Amino acid sequence: MYRSFMAKPEEIERKWYVVDAEGKTLGRLASQVAAILRGKHKPTFTPHVDCGDHVIIINAEKVVLTGNKLKNKIYYRHTMYPGGLRAVPYGKFLETQPEKAVERAIKGMIPHTRLGKRIGMKLKVYKGPEHPHAAQMPEPLDIKA
Repeated sequence: MYRSFMAKPEEIERKWYVVDAEGKTLGRLASQVAAILRGKHKPTFTPHVDCGDHVIIINAEKVVLTGNKLKNKIYYRHTMYPGGLRAVPYGKFLETQPEKAVERAIKGMIPHTRLGKRIGMKLKVYKGPEHPHAAQMPEPLDIKA
């Protein structure tokens, strides 16, 4: 009788990857990074275990949106006070907080559970080309556009 392989949290080996977001489309970048954070690129993927790798994204300010999304796509948030709905065009959101825009796109593609929160903590996004994670010796990862 064959049994399915189930990864145990203590058996998982994690790698660090660095992704340059310059010139990459936001949605395509987000979906591929979300799969790596989740661990779906590994043959030992187990849905109920956090078996993904750490991802560092640099040059978040140089990410690209296609079409008219810079004007038409809107970022909504609520202050939790009556009448507190705030709407900002994505173009302005990318100018002021590019790290948050990229992070929000990626975190929207991982599960919205306790496991998803742990997976999301392995994502680091930086506006410029420098990051403080050189000690982890991250490997460059080429994301197909």
